[in-house]
Amino acid sequence: MAPPAAAPAPQVVLGATEDGVASWYGHPYHGRATTSGEIYDMEKRTAAHRTLAFGVRVRVENLSNGREVEVRINDRGPFVADRIVDLSRAAAEQLQMIGPGTARVRLRVVGLPDRPAAGFFAVQVGSFRDRSNAERLRRKLEVEHGAASIREHDSPRGLFHRVLAGRESDTAGAEALATKLRSAGLAGFVVRVDENRL
Repeated sequence: MAPPAAAPAPQVVLGATEDGVASWYGHPYHGRATTSGEIYDMEKRTAAHRTLAFGVRVRVENLSNGREVEVRINDRGPFVADRIVDLSRAAAEQLQMIGPGTARVRLRVVGLPDRPAAGFFAVQVGSFRDRSNAERLRRKLEVEHGAASIREHDSPRGLFHRVLAGRESDTAGAEALATKLRSAGLAGFVVRVDENRL
C-alpha cells in the first residue's frame, strides 16, 4: 500500500490566542537538534509548541506579572498534557519565570512563516521506551480508530516511541478524535506532525 500523499500545510491565523501553562527548558537540551532540525540555543528566544508551524512568531505574556516576550517556534513539545508551550531559557528569563519553572501565559500569533511545512494533526496517546509496547498500542488504535503511527523522539532521557492516532487536516478534527479516544479510555493531546520532520 502506497503511503498517503503529503497534506498541505495546516493553516495558522494571525492574532490567534491560547491561554495555559508555560514551562522552560535549558540543559541538557542546549546544543541538541530540535524537531525542526535547528540546533537548540537556550540563549535565543525560541519555543516548542505541539501544533504551531515551525517559524511562527508568538508573543507570550506572563499573566501574573504582565511581562512579554516574542519567540519563534522551532521545536515540538511540551509533551505534558497540562502545558501549552516550552520556552527557551532566555525567553523564560524575560518573563521572570526561571525560579517557579512554570507560569500562566497567553500566547498570541504575531508572525507567520513564509512557507510552512506540509503536515497534519494527530493525537498522541502514548510514549514508550520499549518499541514493542508502542507497536501493541498502535495496532489496537489502527483496528479500533483507523490511522495510527509511531514517531521516535530522541531526548536526553533516551529514545521514546510516541504513538499517534489519526491524520487530521485541522486541529478541530484532531480535537474531535481526542474526545472520541477519551470516551474509549485513551487520554491524549493534539500534536502537529510535520512531514519529513517528526
